[in-house]
Amino acid sequence: MRHTLAVLVLNRPGVLARISGLLSRRVFNIESIAAGYTEEPDVTRITIVVQGDDQVLDQVMKQLSKLVDVIRIAELTRSESVDRELALIKVKAGPESRPHLVDIVEIFRANIIDINRETMVIELTGDEQKIDALCVLLCEHGIVEMVRTGKISLSRGPGAVKLTSGEMGV
Repeated sequence: MRHTLAVLVLNRPGVLARISGLLSRRVFNIESIAAGYTEEPDVTRITIVVQGDDQVLDQVMKQLSKLVDVIRIAELTRSESVDRELALIKVKAGPESRPHLVDIVEIFRANIIDINRETMVIELTGDEQKIDALCVLLCEHGIVEMVRTGKISLSRGPGAVKLTSGEMGV
């Protein structure tokens, strides 16, 4: 079972390395990890996807909460959150295959962000299944290179994984 965690941390050098190091030392498999700025300048939000049962989730959360720079951890369930990935995919695109590739890009509401005589770079934002489906179709044309961000996620509705007064003093 996959678990998505939103981890708010103090924006300090080495925090991401300490978190990933801690999880790998404990032999927890990180499927995806993405970090970025938040609405608070001193806080970074790290979205981590881990594989395991509820016991693994409990252990991951306990281990992360021991780190000094971790302010708050919350599990984001699929029904209570929205998530997206970004993918950049470079595909072979000779003159004969371009019209077909353009059709595929339009169907997936993706964007062509670079093109030359031999290749095309496609940008797609969506859930994991959408990106996987596009990759299956593009494999027929020859994927030259690809990069994916990993999942980022926010809770639905007015609730948020936010700091309460006093938490910044950690």
